Amino acid sequence: MADRIEELRKLFRQEIARITTPEELEKLRIKYLGRKGLFMEIFKDISSFPAEQRPKVGELANRVRNDAFSEWNTKKKEIELKKEEVKEEKEAIDITLPGKKFSLGKKHPITLILDEIKNIFVSLGFRIVDGPEVETEYYNFEALNMDLHHPARDMWSTLYIKEGVLLRTHTSPVQIRVMEKQSPPLAIIAPGKCYRRDAVDASHSPMFHQVEGLLVDEGVSFAHLKGVLTHFCHRMFGAETKVRFRPSFFPFTEPSVEVDIQCVICAGKGCSVCKQSGWLEILGAGMVNPRVFEFVKYDTKKYTGFAFGMGVERIAMLRYGIDDMRLFFENDRRFLKQF
Repeated sequence: MADRIEELRKLFRQEIARITTPEELEKLRIKYLGRKGLFMEIFKDISSFPAEQRPKVGELANRVRNDAFSEWNTKKKEIELKKEEVKEEKEAIDITLPGKKFSLGKKHPITLILDEIKNIFVSLGFRIVDGPEVETEYYNFEALNMDLHHPARDMWSTLYIKEGVLLRTHTSPVQIRVMEKQSPPLAIIAPGKCYRRDAVDASHSPMFHQVEGLLVDEGVSFAHLKGVLTHFCHRMFGAETKVRFRPSFFPFTEPSVEVDIQCVICAGKGCSVCKQSGWLEILGAGMVNPRVFEFVKYDTKKYTGFAFGMGVERIAMLRYGIDDMRLFFENDRRFLKQF
């Protein structure tokens, strides 16, 4: 029996020396050290020996089996260590190689200008509000004093989804929605996207951004409108910028004005950008038409207010000296990374 145990030890050591994978090592364990393995067969045979020989044979068998377990565990650790070394070698970083450059994203120029406009009006006490881009004719036209026959309601001017439902042509509908829910005093701006059936060219796009503003309270006058918008122009384009107000017409304001600034390209001398006039129109404004207040049930004898609206793309073009509106939407990194 002793020879048989030593022979089994020899075979075990020969096989374990050739093993290189965890799978092979597990098979070896089952073959020799498992519950039905070769060492267990020896223990079963010990019972057939004479009583006086069993302790000696059992001691030898246990010692050899324990040695085999120890060698098996040692081999397992070697294989795991080697596997970890291979993994580390594959994942190793060569610190002598040049590093990879990661480019950080930046805000779009339209977003930059929008943020600046918001900051200016928030500092004056205005609140930022939002509204749906899909609107009804009532909020987009009727409640803003544009009756059924107004030319803007023509399907060739406005993007209709279905009868009576359209993509808003300005953010003024947000003003109506706010006034329906809130009594004066109120001071809000409504930034957001607008949509019109415009052909794409250097100064037009079917999608663009607007910021509309509204201030309503007792005793609000045209002087307040001039003060707020003059302050805005000076903050946006510089304190030395000259501002003028020209009479105009909008259905939802009376009186109405166009607000111009001295041309930022030629400093008022006259150039192709300002069409030799020395001035650039940047926004429209006016005192809120009492008819609009009637739609939201405001007391027209008690309250007055002013409203204004500006195209964000136009402000951005003037601020950054951009001559083609299409550049904002072409996703050309050479253009965008300048900001």
